[in-house]
Amino acid sequence: MAVRKTIPGQIENRNFLSPVGFNFQVNRAPTVSYFGNSINIPGMSLGIAEQPNYLTNIPLPGDKIDFQDLTLRFLIDEGLENYMEIQKWIRGIGFPESLSEIYDFQKDDDPIKQPERSQLNLYSDGTLTILDSNHISKFKIVFENLFPYSLGNIEFDATQTDIEYLTAEVSFKYSMYNITEIHHICD
Repeated sequence: MAVRKTIPGQIENRNFLSPVGFNFQVNRAPTVSYFGNSINIPGMSLGIAEQPNYLTNIPLPGDKIDFQDLTLRFLIDEGLENYMEIQKWIRGIGFPESLSEIYDFQKDDDPIKQPERSQLNLYSDGTLTILDSNHISKFKIVFENLFPYSLGNIEFDATQTDIEYLTAEVSFKYSMYNITEIHHICD
């Protein structure tokens, strides 16, 4: 068996990343996860500091990273279960009508949806799995302390001639995300 030597700087895998190769799971909203059809890996930016100079200010790397929002678009099921799952989460955080909404939200006894009590049941972790061209898991992106802050509207339109199933968009804030490569054991 010949061993193939790699040349430094030479690309080994020449396949492109597919936009349909993903799976997203958010612990607190499993029905939304199942119907997800579009998601982003959020961008990030590093703040900068400027060192004053008599000719021009000199930019220096800052110390705070600003993560952009995680946005998921999902197909809405006929029973509105997944849409209501996110709506109840937002209402439970913000209690728009009464304090009982947040108390009911806190009483959720589902062990999958329920994080540690110290977090007051406001957050959930989420995992985005990136698949390769053979639909094999290659990367895992774990979002820590997710919470939804925006849920898009549902637009009905009786003038459509073809049926396009309804979707909604939810935007999440989170504290951090990390990308790790998934290594598979080959036989």
